Amino acid sequence: MKTALITGATSGIGKATAQEFAKHKIRLILCGRREKRLQTLKEELLKLTEVTTLQFDVSKKEEVISAIESLPKNFNKIDILINNAGNAHGLSTIQDGNMDDWDAMIDINVKGLLYVTKAIIPKMIAKNEGFIVNIGSTAGKEVYKNGNVYCASKFAVNALNKSMRLDLNDYNIRVSAIHPGMVETEFSEVRFKGDTERAKSVYTGLTPLQATDIADIIYFVISRPYYVNIEELVVYPIAQASANLINRS
Repeated sequence: MKTALITGATSGIGKATAQEFAKHKIRLILCGRREKRLQTLKEELLKLTEVTTLQFDVSKKEEVISAIESLPKNFNKIDILINNAGNAHGLSTIQDGNMDDWDAMIDINVKGLLYVTKAIIPKMIAKNEGFIVNIGSTAGKEVYKNGNVYCASKFAVNALNKSMRLDLNDYNIRVSAIHPGMVETEFSEVRFKGDTERAKSVYTGLTPLQATDIADIIYFVISRPYYVNIEELVVYPIAQASANLINRS
């Protein structure tokens, strides 16, 4: 039985990926900050597979290290790491940007990914195999107006994904990135600080991707024969041709 650790597992793409993996009997380590949601998801998925939870903030280095070190023995050999935790805060010009928002995005999207990866990589190197999937964004491929720091953080994920492939090549570790376009999750609600009406307006006039669409793709990527490494996939809803061109009909 393979073991997967998923960050940001309490909602959106992370939760959908956990549910998809459970169908395929992958042992799960669910990570997130919201303990109640973690426990609810654990109870749901225990009907399908073995599950444990780790409650921590990926942006807190000490919390990450302590949480990973606390894993039960039967969950300690991690085969798959899904670096999904991430967020966007605000949608302002660079001159009007909120520096606390900048810190939150860089701390979680970049430093959080690094902290978790650094904690897991030695386990993969020790057994000369493993799979790291980094959840990026089309915002890491092209910038859009007022996206500045969020785009920069996802450009960093794209660069780190490519760097990991190079650095881990000697250790038989697969590395891949999924770069989704518009996905209807809590993403926009967080970005707009709980303004649900503004969040809904992001998806007006089109059919966005769903978290389950990305989860299906993630499972496809990790289930290829081991000699196959899909470096990256860029995924849009049909109405979105680029970060800046959307057909709202």
